[in-house]
Amino acid sequence: LQQDGRIPSRFADSYWNARGGSHTDGGTFLFTVKGGEDGKELECDDKFGRVVSLPEQDWLPGPRTAVALNVSVAIQLPKKGPHSRDPLGFYEYVRPALRDAGFQYAGEILEELKRLALKGQESRRFAIQSLSLLFDRVYDTGYKKRSSLLQLYHEALNEIFSSVPLSNYDLYTRLDWKNRSRLVHPGLDSQVLVVDALEFPVEGDESAARFVVNAYFEGWRNILLYNLRGHRFIGAGLGPRTNGLRIDCYGDVGDYVASGIDGCELTVHGAAQDQAAQILKYGKLAVHGDVGQAFMYAAKGGDVYVLGNAAGRPLINAVGRPRVVINGTCLDYLAESFMAGDPHNGGGFVVVNGLNPSFDGRFTEQEYPYPGGNLFSLASGGAIFIRDPHMKVSEDQLNGGRLADFTTKDWELILPYLKENARLFGISVEQDLLTVDGKLLGPSQIYRKIEPISLQELT
Repeated sequence: LQQDGRIPSRFADSYWNARGGSHTDGGTFLFTVKGGEDGKELECDDKFGRVVSLPEQDWLPGPRTAVALNVSVAIQLPKKGPHSRDPLGFYEYVRPALRDAGFQYAGEILEELKRLALKGQESRRFAIQSLSLLFDRVYDTGYKKRSSLLQLYHEALNEIFSSVPLSNYDLYTRLDWKNRSRLVHPGLDSQVLVVDALEFPVEGDESAARFVVNAYFEGWRNILLYNLRGHRFIGAGLGPRTNGLRIDCYGDVGDYVASGIDGCELTVHGAAQDQAAQILKYGKLAVHGDVGQAFMYAAKGGDVYVLGNAAGRPLINAVGRPRVVINGTCLDYLAESFMAGDPHNGGGFVVVNGLNPSFDGRFTEQEYPYPGGNLFSLASGGAIFIRDPHMKVSEDQLNGGRLADFTTKDWELILPYLKENARLFGISVEQDLLTVDGKLLGPSQIYRKIEPISLQELT
């Protein structure tokens, strides 16, 4: 629909995880098309009859035309010298302007970043990193629909990626399905292989996932995939001890992303699907969106950060040392049969922050930090630290676990992960996590700990 111009964006205005049997969220929705003042209107109600509404914001106007560069944008773009190339500083500068200005201003930024990407390899790196921040981060978009801005960023990123030459002599080099046989050893250790995944099969021996494996064994340590369309198993099959490998995924990544990784760092610029990070052993995963069912099933380790929600049954049968921060919530059966030892002695844990990004760029509390049941069901090790300042999580949501005091030692354990979470997603420890109703509180007033009950206590 977006490609033939019938809708202005391939991105939705709102996403949510829901379960059909839940008493707290509407897993079933009723859509009604009815007449309106300006034509047909689509109305959405949940199973309780509550209207699912969105703020009144503007769509991206069309057709789009080339725009001139605004001087205020130009002066913020990098000049010569390594210290002037600061994508985060550029993002922080344009973020307030993106709230107040119109689509014209956003277009000016993107046009100049695209032109900059053609001026040299370091300039291309700056443009990609700056655009990735604009695409990934949550911020106030004013009267402009976020979905429309995401469409602009998506198109600009794809244009920059597609402009990368089919050459092995530049910092960035590109290959696609037709040129896959040109894969050779990188000329530089820092060289980035940009893979246009569009025409690769979504799975199988000739899939994009297998091409990533081939590139890794050819010596590539920086791999960027774009135009993903449900391609599965990205990051799987790489083998042991893949420290130093970085993979970035743009587009719609499929099931099993990051499954079985052992050392590499993988970033999903968007949402992940089912079975993400299954049997993950070691490494780092950051997901700038939600994750699907059975997230981190039987995982053995890894540092994992999720901007949004996890669907049902995350971290079932996980063992060893997985350390996970989920900024949204989970639907049910979180960490069932969790066997991750003592979190203060090399074991694992899960932090659930129960936040929801709002349309004005803030992170607000979800109605329930954990809406489902069987929380930490029959776990024998590890811990869950849940942000629950209003004490909404109750004993009847547990099954073999218990609520315990959240101590200073617990805070010292999770704080480094919350700081990394802030670096990745812009979720401030003080402003977003420790502030409730405008008041800064202590960690023990915010977080609650859930720990396993010993077998003797269960019998």
